[in-house]
Amino acid sequence: MPFADLLTANAAYAEGFEHRDLDGRPRAGLCLLTCMDCRLDPLPMVGLQVGDAKVLRSPGGHLGPEMLAGCVLAVHALGVNRIMIIAHTRCAMAESESDLRDRISASSGIKDIDIVFGADADRLGRLAADVETLRNHELIGRFAEVGGFDYDVDSGRLTQLY
Repeated sequence: MPFADLLTANAAYAEGFEHRDLDGRPRAGLCLLTCMDCRLDPLPMVGLQVGDAKVLRSPGGHLGPEMLAGCVLAVHALGVNRIMIIAHTRCAMAESESDLRDRISASSGIKDIDIVFGADADRLGRLAADVETLRNHELIGRFAEVGGFDYDVDSGRLTQLY
């Protein structure tokens, strides 16, 4: 069974489970939107733990329709009053869409891929645009502070840019 190791680990986790009393509302009033990259562990990077923040992840940490919906829900249904968008160095999504498609085609053997990945070679420009989109959104801007940050995967440092 390909997931047996994970289910075994979960059984041990469940034995000492300590989060029964969490209500789903983030204690820090924070929503983190960041990349799906496995080098990013968003809660500890800002000194938080389970129950402190809503965490939304997407390729590149980009604000797409699903991430926007998550931010609106977090603000209006879950008590979020701060949103951090976190980009990071050496991100695979910071290449061109065509380069990314070529890489996936080479890996899969499928030439016509009908998926928009949202790759953007200007990762910091994209971060600035996503921050502005949220700040100017009628359901976000008046209700939550929005900041744009860059995480250095080599040093662990987080820097606010916007």
